[in-house]
Amino acid sequence: MKIPLTLNDILAWLREDNPERLKTLWGWADETRRLNVGDTIHLRGLVEISSHCSRQCGYCGLRVSNNSLSRYRMAPAEIMASARQAVAFGYGTVVLQAGEDFGLTCQWVTDVVRQIKRETPLAVTLSLGERTEAELDAWRKAGADRYLLRFETSDTGLFELIHPSRGSRNASRIPLLRHLKQLGYEVGSGIMVGLPGQTYESVARDIDLFRELDLDMIGIGPFIPHPQTPLGNGELKPFASPDQQVPNSELIVYKAVALTRLVRPDANIPSTTALATINKRNGRELGLQRGANVLMPNLTPVKYRKLYEIYPAKACIEETGSACNGCLQTRINVIGRQIARGPGGRKRRALELEVVC
Repeated sequence: MKIPLTLNDILAWLREDNPERLKTLWGWADETRRLNVGDTIHLRGLVEISSHCSRQCGYCGLRVSNNSLSRYRMAPAEIMASARQAVAFGYGTVVLQAGEDFGLTCQWVTDVVRQIKRETPLAVTLSLGERTEAELDAWRKAGADRYLLRFETSDTGLFELIHPSRGSRNASRIPLLRHLKQLGYEVGSGIMVGLPGQTYESVARDIDLFRELDLDMIGIGPFIPHPQTPLGNGELKPFASPDQQVPNSELIVYKAVALTRLVRPDANIPSTTALATINKRNGRELGLQRGANVLMPNLTPVKYRKLYEIYPAKACIEETGSACNGCLQTRINVIGRQIARGPGGRKRRALELEVVC
């Protein structure tokens, strides 16, 4: 049966706790994933190129005022070494991620993107925060294929509280996401689930917004408090009543991933590192069985991984790129899926998308 999920349907599923009912949701999401993006899993090689950040976000360990963190910025030669490792492992995409670091100048990023595109067959995804329209345009022209920018929450009041603006910047990232699409990027966004002050209704609106924005990639992970941030040390306490506050639990993340697959059947959806952090045993696998179709093995040199501490105790920070690659291949084999080849962009279907409910 093909039915669109309404906002009320999404909200009801987010509050659903009956294990038998949830098995039905997992089944719908997994079958919708199979019909629309297939059984292969895309591997995106993640390179965390800089831990510098100019922002004061209330949830992120990279915030500029965190003086306990040693900062780094990778050299272009180091980034290229990681990109070549991605090619050697058969990945189709490299993801260059950083804090909002203006030491990564427009020309510097342009040169790195051009070199990757010139010397490898990789698709290039950038995740460098809120940058100017001129910079984003230059990087697209240099060959960048995708841009990731989570809007974190569509609740504008909560967003402004946890993500202080810089100068005349918008209090929402939605206009910038729309502009990225106009520039021709494949656009990725997403949310954290379980932020203090975040309600079930807010998360339901977030998921409905994924549908409205027609996103190509959607990442969902749990809020994990960092002790060196206002949300982690109790300095900032957004409030929602206990019956409205969304938990930052593993279960609510699975629900959000499954519902996202149902509203955006052909999107690329990762089973995130944050999910693997709260369930190191099989969090990734469960995410893949509940709607996800992407994994992001870490190719950041080990000497830098502990320094890219968005949240504490992140999964895989001691593993080499080779060890991470081998581990993920084993996990994928265990659940009977296969690794995809090539860049793995979103394949928009000309016909009506299959949402199996």
